[in-house]
Amino acid sequence: MKVRIGIGSLPLAGGAGPGPELAELVDELEARRIDSLWLADQASLPLIDPLVGMGFAVARTRTLKVGSGVIVLPGRNPALVAAQLASLTALAPKRILPAFGVRPAVAAERQLFPAPDGARAALFDESLEVVRRLLAEPRVTHHGRFFHLDDVSVGPLPPRPPDIWLGGRAPAGLRRIGRLADGWLGSFVTPDEARDARAQIERAAAEAGREIEDDHYGTNIAVVAPDASAAEVAAARERAARRRPDLEPADLVPHGWGEARELVRRYVDAGLTKFVVRPAAPVASWTAFLDEFTAELRPLEDELSDE
Repeated sequence: MKVRIGIGSLPLAGGAGPGPELAELVDELEARRIDSLWLADQASLPLIDPLVGMGFAVARTRTLKVGSGVIVLPGRNPALVAAQLASLTALAPKRILPAFGVRPAVAAERQLFPAPDGARAALFDESLEVVRRLLAEPRVTHHGRFFHLDDVSVGPLPPRPPDIWLGGRAPAGLRRIGRLADGWLGSFVTPDEARDARAQIERAAAEAGREIEDDHYGTNIAVVAPDASAAEVAAARERAARRRPDLEPADLVPHGWGEARELVRRYVDAGLTKFVVRPAAPVASWTAFLDEFTAELRPLEDELSDE
């Protein structure tokens, strides 16, 4: 299995960006031949829309892979999402890594992605079915609860549809991944939880007569810079505690590269091989952060890969 560690974007300190920030980040990642960039779908933050940003990033580079972490699918037109992914895949074959989620992490953003009361999960499942069929079939007719399509196509149809990853950690979401997805990108989970999540996904896939590749399991990791003040460390971990009040924040948010390396190793032991690393707070310079990342975490890709 190949261990790969990419970068997730956040705003620069001082309010710089978002356009100049993304351009700088993309150039730095390509120059260092870092595996991938993952763009968040958070409309309330000064971040570029992930689908727009993916197009910008692949047009500016030749080897960088670009993913979404994660795009909220319910509330978007799945046929148009499929058309966007088809175009991106045609422009940058094997470099587009779409990941989808059921709902925004920020509660205030849920009004931006409307879904019928009590039906968000069902809307997601049907939306994902539409996306997958349109990316794999030349013509699609679909009559479901939410969408009705007659002899619809998107183009250019990719020679091979991109693998689609899903986020989530609830049991229903993990079963959905086993039934419908090609991989899992977790967030705010411990290594023990990640091991259990993989086992649940594998059981659901087997029950559906499917199999997910061994190296298609990963998670996000937010790292507090080693020179951060005690107040900055506390603030970063408080943000994690709001997302997972049931856990010790220090188990989720490493402080410094030594703790980050140890956490990656524990995740690999639990069966994960793909990681999206981001600073736990806006950074003054992407160059400085990536210098440290390249020296401290990048060597783990070769050290921990078994091929």
